[in-house]
Amino acid sequence: MKIKIVLGLMVLLIPVSVKGQMKWSQQFQQYFDQYKDMAIDQMRRYHIPASITLAQGVLESGAGRSELAVKGNNHFGIKCHGWTGRAVYHDDDENNECFRAYSNASESFEDHSKFLSTSSRYSSLFQLKQTDYKGWAYGLKSCGYATNPRYAIQLIDIIQLYKLYELDDAKSYSKSKKSHTPVGGSLLSHRVYEFNQNYYVIAKAGDTFRTIGEEVGVSYKKLAKYNENERDALLEEGEFVWLQKKRRNTPKEYKNRPHIVKSGESMYTISQHYGIRLKHLYKMNDLTPDYQIKVGDVLRIR
Repeated sequence: MKIKIVLGLMVLLIPVSVKGQMKWSQQFQQYFDQYKDMAIDQMRRYHIPASITLAQGVLESGAGRSELAVKGNNHFGIKCHGWTGRAVYHDDDENNECFRAYSNASESFEDHSKFLSTSSRYSSLFQLKQTDYKGWAYGLKSCGYATNPRYAIQLIDIIQLYKLYELDDAKSYSKSKKSHTPVGGSLLSHRVYEFNQNYYVIAKAGDTFRTIGEEVGVSYKKLAKYNENERDALLEEGEFVWLQKKRRNTPKEYKNRPHIVKSGESMYTISQHYGIRLKHLYKMNDLTPDYQIKVGDVLRIR
């Protein structure tokens, strides 16, 4: 796939002002801080170096600020080939090309891992050591992941500059509460994540508050209350289920990072994604409960 990198990413390739370098350095670091635990989780399950996942993600998504990332949570520029889910359209090799769209970044990271691990094109990469980030970078280029002739060098430069290779030896996750961090033991059928000083699981098909409550040891009545839903609600696959009362807003680093409403979202689904109580989401945006949000609306989440 052809990579169209936003101008700011050229900080790695051409001289820019010190102010511009600091801006992009901060945005890169914020991206790594937010998604490093997710990358480690993918590495532990699919054996793709966390450094490679993060370097590709930050490069392909413009540190999470590209059109594909904002509109479709697509952090890796994966197109629609063989895809039956939601899609967004974007000019790339050709005009108005189809790209995969996801409900959240976690789905994008998961699909990226599956995309690499299930394709015969990339099978040779999995013969490399998990710590061989250079081999992976050159291998991705030679296998045709990107047409940019400097793609491998760009990945390696990012990994070395931000010392992402240190994550490739990680045996566990950090305890940061500012990112969606996997925590807990492996005895549960649902992985427990930590975010916004709270914990949540991601619902599977057929889940209810009762089934999840029995697994995690929390009353289903309390779970329903925490998630501002009916006790007997049938949960949608991929839905976040919070295990404690949701918060008033998001962590401080989200102050200047508003949420841009995407197709299919509602105030409730947005409040669930960030773990914010619904009434506070309305209040911080000066909206009444009867307001119907539209695609492209910009919402404060802090």
